[in-house]
Amino acid sequence: MAKQALILIDIQNDYFPQGKWPLDGVDAAADKAAQVLQAFRQAGDAVIHVRHEFTSEDAPFFTPGSEGAHLHSKVLNEGNEPVVLKHFVNAFRETNLRALLEQRSITDLVVVGSMSHMCIDAVVRAAADLGYKVTLIHDACATRDLEFNGKVIPAAQVHDAYMASLAFGYATVVSTDEFLAPV
Repeated sequence: MAKQALILIDIQNDYFPQGKWPLDGVDAAADKAAQVLQAFRQAGDAVIHVRHEFTSEDAPFFTPGSEGAHLHSKVLNEGNEPVVLKHFVNAFRETNLRALLEQRSITDLVVVGSMSHMCIDAVVRAAADLGYKVTLIHDACATRDLEFNGKVIPAAQVHDAYMASLAFGYATVVSTDEFLAPV
């Protein structure tokens, strides 16, 4: 029988409007993530929070011990919900995330968080490669504009390109409403 866990990736203060690295649409995405979080809590399903801190005080955001590196109030962990601290883009790299999933006999992951083009992309691909069935909630993720070769790529296009890519071979990609709809 499949056992699922919600993985909340890097929903941290620095990504919000008053933070050091604000993302486009982050408040709306965090509100959707909070809806999914509430559903997991009500169902008694596993919830694991992941938070990123860089190891250098010179980092552009998520500096060690800073308020910006703390989980945002919309999705704070409660009770026995573990918080995995990571120092790399991939939440599985040099963390206890996989051990936590194995201890709980988790087979299916539901992923929300930030940034679509970095940590979400990395964790979804890694999870699929490790054999997990992954569902990605696209409107519970956020990113920002990128620049490449002298061109600015708007955040919405960055997000859509990554969601399309992950849907092609790594995850089932759905909206919050689709995920929470009664079966």
